[in-house]
Amino acid sequence: MISYNEEQLMMKEVFRDFMEKELAPIQDDIEQNGVPPYDFMRKLYSQLGIGEMSAADCRAAIERDRAEERGETVEKKSGETGEFSAKRANARAIQGILTGELAKYGLGIITSWGVSVGLTYGAIMSKGTIAQKEKWALPLTTFEKVGAWAITEPGSGSDAFGAMLSTATRTEDGGYLLKGNKTFITNGPYADTIVFICKLKEEGVDPKDRKVLSFILDKGMPGLEQSKPFKKMGIMSSPTGELFLDNVKVGPDRLIGETEEVEARSGAKKTFTAERAGMAFSSLGIVEACLERCVKYAQERVQFGVPIGSHQLIQEKLARMEVARVNLQNMVFQLIEYAGYGKELTLAEASAMKLYSARIATEVAMEAVQLHGGNGYMAEYRVEQLARDAKIQQIYAGTDEIQIVAIARDLLSR
Repeated sequence: MISYNEEQLMMKEVFRDFMEKELAPIQDDIEQNGVPPYDFMRKLYSQLGIGEMSAADCRAAIERDRAEERGETVEKKSGETGEFSAKRANARAIQGILTGELAKYGLGIITSWGVSVGLTYGAIMSKGTIAQKEKWALPLTTFEKVGAWAITEPGSGSDAFGAMLSTATRTEDGGYLLKGNKTFITNGPYADTIVFICKLKEEGVDPKDRKVLSFILDKGMPGLEQSKPFKKMGIMSSPTGELFLDNVKVGPDRLIGETEEVEARSGAKKTFTAERAGMAFSSLGIVEACLERCVKYAQERVQFGVPIGSHQLIQEKLARMEVARVNLQNMVFQLIEYAGYGKELTLAEASAMKLYSARIATEVAMEAVQLHGGNGYMAEYRVEQLARDAKIQQIYAGTDEIQIVAIARDLLSR
């Protein structure tokens, strides 16, 4: 793939126009005044038909599961045969374009969106039963319900599984009692559906060797408390908070897969891979927004009698931004091609994409602030928000340091 096709470019314009009309007027309310982004996302999904298409895909996947359960031969999904599927590649391209356009206005909206319809929905669809998919996954596809994926704990950080203290204890009636504290949970304060990841507490089993299970929780369950949103440096359009579970009683129907043999570790690895690679799209959006604003500013801002774009130091900044944009665009095209062939990245490849894209987006955004001088430090010019937003990509879904470890381990194991 060397460029977007006509349909994809048309969708890019549709998304851009929608953001300018529907998001720009309420951007400060979402970023500064604590208004959750969910009503905007519901409008986006409804007016552009995204929710309808997503729900149709979910129902189709459920019907395939039913057919397999009946022992029927199920037609392979596009991309599974190793042949290129233009439909699958196009779907990935459109999703990536939407991500990039959203990133120009608020990376936090993408974070909330991705956790709800990506991580939470994906966890249920990947390992859940048909009944679980119908009850909990389907409402997430249209933003009727908001999802949260709860893995991080106050003392765990990058060692999510090793330092995990949250537990599930079997009860005599076949259910479980859940206890624990989760933090930095995207959508945590408002989530309707929560995938809670914890360790099975068994006598005589060392904590590090315990099974890791995932449970589906609903807002308002007895013993479940959702905190108010945290105040953060950036991505303020994404509500982040804590979850407190004190003997939350659940039945086996809420255990994902309804069996203890479904280990959350393997599913989490796949989730991390998809999440990390996908950051190339949001990073590209940030870089495009910074470059657009900086070129315009360099043409209009006059110092010492000439536009600042006449100065070589400013030209170097713009040139480096363009190099970053081209590199990220090539990464994005690779991801789209991979989707077309049904090919998945290795964890090392995804980590490499995240490491580069997060670093370069942060670097470009900080240079955008510098190019704008004092104006760049003011909220009016928006580049300060882009810089604050970009920084989180070097932290969540695994810090830069964790990405380096993942890449190096893979290289050294060959």
